[in-house]
Amino acid sequence: MGTVSLSDTWVYALRLPHDPRAARVARMTVRAVLSGHGRGEVLEPVELLTSELVTNAYRHTRGSASLRITALADGRLRVGVWDSHPCIPAPFGEPPRDRVSSPPADAECGRGLGLVPHYADAWGGWPLGDGPPERGAGKLLWCEVGGNRADRSGPLTGHPPPE
Repeated sequence: MGTVSLSDTWVYALRLPHDPRAARVARMTVRAVLSGHGRGEVLEPVELLTSELVTNAYRHTRGSASLRITALADGRLRVGVWDSHPCIPAPFGEPPRDRVSSPPADAECGRGLGLVPHYADAWGGWPLGDGPPERGAGKLLWCEVGGNRADRSGPLTGHPPPE
């Protein structure tokens, strides 16, 4: 196994307005960042997960959202999306987090976050307290790609490690 230098770790952050084009902007940003860092092997799942998290933030809040993409020293990529809504949805909430209820067959929406267990190696939700959004209230939903699923029995529990 090779070593990873600190030059392989990085963080990009993007503030997204409450706009229906936010998911597209987030996907374009992820594509540019991962391509620029030579991480094309995880582009599709990271782009999909980013799009779903940002879309969820747009659909369930009236304010802006923040996207953060982090390359960790062990080669994993973490995507985090903050929004001002306090509710942590499945599969990010309490266990069993690996199960997401299916929407009715004729539903036009509601399937996006159900993709998380299929494409992420780890995921979780972090409540950020009560209060107005300008004071940082809301939640952070995060997921990681690039880990080894065989090393885990399921998703991580608790909060993400500090960045």
